Amino acid sequence: MVHLNEQQLRITRRHFFGRGAQGIGLAALASLFEAHGASPGSGPPHHAASAKRVIFLHQSGGPSQLDLFDYKPVLKKYQGTELPASVRMGQRITGMTSGQSSLPVAASIFRFERRGQSGLWMSELLPYTAKIADDICVIKTVHTEAINHDPAITFIQSGSQQPGRPSMGAWVSYGLGSENQDLPAFVVLISQQNSLNADQPLFSRLWGSGFLPSQYQGVRLRSGKDPVLYLENPPGISKKVRREMLDTLSALNQIHAESFQDPEIETRIAQYEMAYRMQTSVPELTDLSKEPESTFQLYGEDARKPGTYAANCLLARRLVERGVRFVQLYHKGWDQHNDLPRDLALQCKGTDQATAALVLDLKQRGLLKDTLVIWGGEFGRTVYCQGKLTETNYGRDHHPRNFVMWLAGGGVKPGTTIGETDDYSYNIVSDPVHVHDIQATVLHCLGIDHTKLTYKFQGRWFRLTDVEGQVVTKALL
Repeated sequence: MVHLNEQQLRITRRHFFGRGAQGIGLAALASLFEAHGASPGSGPPHHAASAKRVIFLHQSGGPSQLDLFDYKPVLKKYQGTELPASVRMGQRITGMTSGQSSLPVAASIFRFERRGQSGLWMSELLPYTAKIADDICVIKTVHTEAINHDPAITFIQSGSQQPGRPSMGAWVSYGLGSENQDLPAFVVLISQQNSLNADQPLFSRLWGSGFLPSQYQGVRLRSGKDPVLYLENPPGISKKVRREMLDTLSALNQIHAESFQDPEIETRIAQYEMAYRMQTSVPELTDLSKEPESTFQLYGEDARKPGTYAANCLLARRLVERGVRFVQLYHKGWDQHNDLPRDLALQCKGTDQATAALVLDLKQRGLLKDTLVIWGGEFGRTVYCQGKLTETNYGRDHHPRNFVMWLAGGGVKPGTTIGETDDYSYNIVSDPVHVHDIQATVLHCLGIDHTKLTYKFQGRWFRLTDVEGQVVTKALL
């Protein structure tokens, strides 16, 4: 008689697939089969999808809604006056301004205009985004509980302020798998700030798989000679030798897998094979030499420089063209506690053209209709000034109570504005949209019911939206 120890009993093949049948869901289970060679798309989503893929342009640091999208002309009248207690209502503020003797109102120094047929209000800092005003849905009333960067960005990426949960891209990869077996389902791109002040750090756990199998974590593409670390063969190792090594290693791992029935061993085998295929697919992906000159005119000259925001936006288009399911682009440098007029202008100059170009490029290629593009940070900025307020300079602290995100493509209603804030852009007046609502809406566009995409861990069923989240139906066609 064979005696199984507790660990082996916990992960027998029968137990593993029994658990899958109980709650993983058809779409998620299909992606597991796909990882082991089943045909793509073998599991239907929960409902008809309006989007097949996502590009999330995360502006790390918290862009100022007051200086970009949330036009508040009445603030000119209140310039330099104390933020009324009736507006703040005792709400907590960060330690960076809680010790200030005054919280003076700082109106935006930038000019606003109505843009497009829809008449969306936009700052003069966004002349290129103004050209896609009729393609985007601006949500002014996104809000979060987190007031500092790390918990806030962790929350918007994973649905929890505490590290350890799967990222949104990992959930999507787990639920839907990839359309291209030669590239990962979830790819991450990072660009540095255009501002002069120091930016916030980013950690790899933000695109990690958490307690999901590791095959669903994001793969970061880097600028430079090696877009993916350790992908190329070492000196002296030919492609034929590498193939023989992988075959032998796969055989050894398969013996181990049959002994312990651990899904992570199967994942390891699949990842080795993916890396081998990526030796061909990644160089082709990152080679921009065949892009026409019109592409660089659209995205800007920075698109020729690997690692820039513009180059990463162009790569994002190339990735979704090739069937990558979720592209997460992080751009640092939006944390303007001081010198906001200078640094915000630099940030916008470095991102505005490429952001609009991505939407226009997807649109002209027929990809926007089923690609969901998301733009936004982890929170907004305060109406009151951090530090010294002058006629030409001011800073703004973190503000989680309302901030702006916009969506485009993938079933989103274009040329619309959702939500209103008070005269100080401090509190929400109508149509609040929680971070979990954004996450629920993203999954909904992909054909996933956010309440049904679950995974059991440590005795509890988890999901991206935890126990909250409502689809923002006003944002959808």
